[in-house]
Amino acid sequence: RCVDPWKLTDTCPKVPMFRLPKVEPRWVTREQAHVLLGRFPPHTRDMMLFALATGLRRSNVTGMEWTRIDMRRATAYVPGNEAKGRQAITVPLNADALAVLERWKGQHARYVFQFRQRAPIYQVTTRMWRRVCAEVGLQGVTFHTMRHSWASWQIQSETPLKMLQELGGWATLEMPLR
Repeated sequence: RCVDPWKLTDTCPKVPMFRLPKVEPRWVTREQAHVLLGRFPPHTRDMMLFALATGLRRSNVTGMEWTRIDMRRATAYVPGNEAKGRQAITVPLNADALAVLERWKGQHARYVFQFRQRAPIYQVTTRMWRRVCAEVGLQGVTFHTMRHSWASWQIQSETPLKMLQELGGWATLEMPLR
């Protein structure tokens, strides 16, 4: 796979291409999430709760701007250039997400979430996050686990797969099927 196009020789070494084992996506139960929510500081707790309520990725939660929130219509908007699939996502906001937004309203002019007057927050799965997760027996839980948990909870609530695909911003049905 590393052939130099200008040298027409076959002297490149053979590089083995190893297959990685498929890993089941990790998710937490509602009870486990509730335990974690009680242990995190307010800014982390609210970002986690917002992710569990919306299914958004970490970068979309930490970079959420107030101009993309419509409290009256209970929706949030992720523009295509900030979405992983490059397609804009309109996210319905439930009561939990709206309550989080009410708590953060007026604290920062541009971004929803901040920590020590810094926004956007770039890193959420910090040493503190890993310590708290280990204390409650949930090693390996990352912020992205909240997205998997949201999708799992949606399936358990019998949300149709096609609707889940649209809500999660997935290009194909393969991802929500996982």
